[in-house]
Amino acid sequence: MKKIVIFGGGSGLSQILKGLKLFPVNITAVVSVADNGASTGRLRDELNIPAVGDISKVMLAMANTNSDLEKLMNYRFTKSKTLGNHSVKNLLLTALLDIKGNFDGAIPVLASLLNINGIVLPLTEDNVNLVGITEDNEKIVGEEQLTKCAKKIIKVKYDKKFTINPKVIKAVEEADLIIFSTGSLLTSILPHLIDKTLVRCINKSKANKMYVCNLFTQPGETDNFKVSDHIKELEKYLGKNSIDVVIANDTVMKSSLASKYSNEEQKDPVILDEEKVNAMHVKVIKSKLYKIEDGVYRHDSLKTAYLIFSYLMDKE
Repeated sequence: MKKIVIFGGGSGLSQILKGLKLFPVNITAVVSVADNGASTGRLRDELNIPAVGDISKVMLAMANTNSDLEKLMNYRFTKSKTLGNHSVKNLLLTALLDIKGNFDGAIPVLASLLNINGIVLPLTEDNVNLVGITEDNEKIVGEEQLTKCAKKIIKVKYDKKFTINPKVIKAVEEADLIIFSTGSLLTSILPHLIDKTLVRCINKSKANKMYVCNLFTQPGETDNFKVSDHIKELEKYLGKNSIDVVIANDTVMKSSLASKYSNEEQKDPVILDEEKVNAMHVKVIKSKLYKIEDGVYRHDSLKTAYLIFSYLMDKE
């Protein structure tokens, strides 16, 4: 089977994996571990561990289990001050980290419990924080703080040197396709592209590099960005002409929900500027990619995965 390595974090990556796991491919999902908000942030502060939240969310998206176990994993102790609104999946992964000493030992145990189809790897085992540099050269420390920052962030880095998970390097070297997932460019995708060793490995790989573009802009982060602007931002870190193909939505979103996104949340649909993307020598795969799920716009996980799989098979 063909090997796919997909970089991301949180909800964006999880949504793509829900569909991709249904196809006959070997998936390695690489997840950032710098989140410092909500339940994950409190566990990091109390126990001095890397972020567990995005990893546990991605693992559940890749799981082959029943709805009762899924509900159990997502259950939060909302009425308990002691348990502090932590989800069961976060507590389980935290406990396994304590028992096994690292993600390398902890993740396979939870993967077995969830019957995961694929491999989940943390970008690093080190306890690191994201740092954003604003236009006026102010340092903003922490993923949650970056998300809330009103100033324009022009660069992201980490607060200290860290070691890339060697299994990530090996997976990239063996990949048939490398994907940069949907999700926040600033906090979910670019954190993977800060380390020069990993970037060199990605660029050296013979695998094509694909970007699955976001449906909406992020206020304060990608305001007015079109598809080409997202690619340019990725290539600031990867190098020019690094992206080979982009999957993008080409269908106008007309609904009261779309108006709410625009008026109340300052999120606008990302426009596919196909001529500019073609001029960048990036192949465009376009379709209606969205659906409304639980009252929010999301990528249609099955359709997006089908387009990824079809592209991979066409490359044979």
